[in-house]
Amino acid sequence: MRKTLLGLLFAGMAVSATAQQSALSPQVQSFVDRVMPQVVEWRRDFHQHPELGNREFRTSAIVAEYLTYLGFEVRTEIGHTGVVGVLRGGQPGRVVALRADMDALPVVEQVNLPFASTQRTQYNGQDVGVMHACGHDNHVAILMGVAGVLAQMQETLPGTVLFVFQPAEEGAPEGEEGGADLMLKEGVFADPRPDAVFGLHVSPIPVGAIAVRKEGMMASSDEFSITVHGQQTHGAQPWAGIDPIVVASQIVLGLQTIPSRQLDATLTPSIVTVGAINGGVRNNIIPESVEMIGTIRTFDADTRADIHERVTRTATQIAASAGARAEVSIDIGYPVTRNDSALTEQMMPTLRRVVGQGLAESPRVTGAEDFSYFAEEVPGMFFFLGVAPDNPELVFPNHSPNFFADERALPIGVQTMTALALDFLNGE
Repeated sequence: MRKTLLGLLFAGMAVSATAQQSALSPQVQSFVDRVMPQVVEWRRDFHQHPELGNREFRTSAIVAEYLTYLGFEVRTEIGHTGVVGVLRGGQPGRVVALRADMDALPVVEQVNLPFASTQRTQYNGQDVGVMHACGHDNHVAILMGVAGVLAQMQETLPGTVLFVFQPAEEGAPEGEEGGADLMLKEGVFADPRPDAVFGLHVSPIPVGAIAVRKEGMMASSDEFSITVHGQQTHGAQPWAGIDPIVVASQIVLGLQTIPSRQLDATLTPSIVTVGAINGGVRNNIIPESVEMIGTIRTFDADTRADIHERVTRTATQIAASAGARAEVSIDIGYPVTRNDSALTEQMMPTLRRVVGQGLAESPRVTGAEDFSYFAEEVPGMFFFLGVAPDNPELVFPNHSPNFFADERALPIGVQTMTALALDFLNGE
């Protein structure tokens, strides 16, 4: 049996795969039922034709065509391939934004499905397979379904719904900007400006489950690189030079003391990981330099800045103690994905109405999400939607070539996002 952290949270929990019919009014539920066959068809189509970040040309064209058909105000090419649809209700009210990410990953699919991806493309100069290994195909199809449902309620809808279909959540290609941050720079929330934003992510927890938590739910994600400059010499005479490999090894160990010995362990979980070390070409030559790259994860903005300072100090001073020199570069990545406490508390009854006992508090997740940029701009709430099949042998984590999303979760996703939008606009 394969279980993720979220999977362990739900171990042994009996969760219904069918959302409660009381989640929506009979009329709205009939709208959901009517659109579901199309949602399934969309999801399978997107799954079979995945596209990488900033290259979601086919996906965004299908989304834009459908939103135009529904009569929405449609804006395209926001953040390269992003699409925004504006549904203005017939009654005055607030503005709510609903977000879905569209991009796939450079992964060769290994799931035996009739609509499995066989796509290949170029990614950073390499020929790669392409797969919706993180489940964004489900996100797009679900939000299109919600658009279809709410479009039928336009005359009585109090307020405005902003449908945001975002590219490049997994990151833009080298040398490009992309994702939520770029969409915000290009005015995605400028007119109309949302009062709140909601988003979901499919997760290998049981179908019928939803996991959410207040405040920091997913970690910030920063990349660092450290170049240790020594002095090249013969491997048989290390005293004749300065060995950057030994210094780099000391730095790796020193970095581990930052989360384990230098930070307040009661404040927030934090991680400093070195993911690659490269240096040297021959067994008997001590090289001139060594390069290291890694990631920094935490759930608190002040701790994040503190770790950056400590990584720089640790690397440079360890190197200096050996007569070497370390250059440290830290690339700021996604912020903490933080759920607004008041908004989350307000919407908990909505989530509970949809999944009942399937609602649980999510653990902190050290993965990162660029929904965080939207939630920094306006109050936001992000949650996990269970898509794990009943057979544990078919349960794999996101980003696995074997990741599989059970389609029984699709109507629950449509119901949940629809209910959140309606309840927020109605002030419930």
